[in-house]
Amino acid sequence: TCSGIVPMRYRNDKISITDFGGVGDGVTLNTKAFREAIYRIEHLKRRGGTLLYIPPGVYLTESFNLTSHMTLYLAKGAVIKATQDTRNWPLIAPLPSYGRGRELPGGRYSSFIHGDGIHDVVITGENGTIDGQGGVWWNMWRQRTLQFTRPNLIEFMNSKNIIISNVIFQNSPFWNIHPVYCSNVVVRYVTILAPYDSPNTDGVDPDSSSNVCIEDSYISTGDDLVAVKSGWDEYGIAYGRPSSGITIRRVRGSSPFAGIAIGSETSGGVENVLAEHINLYNMGVGIHIKTNIGRGGFIRNITVSDVYMEEVRRGIKIAGDVGDHPDDKYNQNALPVVKGITLKDIWGVQVQQAGVILGLKNSPFTGICLSNINLHGSPPWKCSDISGAAHLVSPLQCSELSGAQQ
Repeated sequence: TCSGIVPMRYRNDKISITDFGGVGDGVTLNTKAFREAIYRIEHLKRRGGTLLYIPPGVYLTESFNLTSHMTLYLAKGAVIKATQDTRNWPLIAPLPSYGRGRELPGGRYSSFIHGDGIHDVVITGENGTIDGQGGVWWNMWRQRTLQFTRPNLIEFMNSKNIIISNVIFQNSPFWNIHPVYCSNVVVRYVTILAPYDSPNTDGVDPDSSSNVCIEDSYISTGDDLVAVKSGWDEYGIAYGRPSSGITIRRVRGSSPFAGIAIGSETSGGVENVLAEHINLYNMGVGIHIKTNIGRGGFIRNITVSDVYMEEVRRGIKIAGDVGDHPDDKYNQNALPVVKGITLKDIWGVQVQQAGVILGLKNSPFTGICLSNINLHGSPPWKCSDISGAAHLVSPLQCSELSGAQQ
């Protein structure tokens, strides 16, 4: 485990949402109660911070911001539920490494639970639920009536020393857990759920962040289970903040998209990623490393090992032609550099296609190492513009990886 990168905090000062008029009847709007409770934590500044207790019940609320030195604790049977009235949802500026909203130009809706520039924050409990009630947002996306980019369920920006554990996240409007420009973040013992056809409901997306640990969790959503990102084309290149030191361990789940993904937004660079002991079922792609011309940046020192996948459309995909662009101002000469990718000890059953590794003609992918991979009965690999080595790979990998060099 790497959970020790952030120590769990015990807080002597404890308050309950009911102390501030919170009503868990699923009907009363509790926005005022949440905002007043967090204002109290922020301004009274109790030594060691404060725990905000959410007792059993369904607490309907608009979005709210967290503060430093606090624990949001959901009791068993506690549900924090997002209002479906989107008219008053606050708008915030686009992320500088994206240059605009991820879906639409301009700003974006604030996440349901938001934190910017804070530290020493814990979201935990007895497997209570944070429910984004995303259906209303998914329908706006399908009907193309969105005005701005949909809200994430939880987003931390410019923050550090964050723990998210022992909570169920469901029905996020957009990405579920999004630490961006953060350091020292632990996500463990969480369950993340969204319908198979829910658009862009990624599980955990570390973005231009360092020392992030995702462990012992179950994720079943409509998009990538875990996707490591670092900014979008010219904006990500200019911002220049990589994602590094990302550990993903003992995660299982299903999705029509990828299990473990890197990209496609990698313009700030992604390095030193370890994913191990991953179990994937009913997936689009098991392991997907994706970038594009115009991204620039780098993807390097990536290790994925001890993966079991079953009923998967494509086992492994590493490609330089994936992902869209924020606008037409991106640099066509900004070629990503992909090197040092190790995939080992991977076992697949009912895999329709073993793998695709497609580098770029003017920036071949190097140091691609495959070892002890058995994707039973699937047709051969498809490869181009790559170099590396392979050992004990079935079905037979492409000729570019024919040697078994060290």
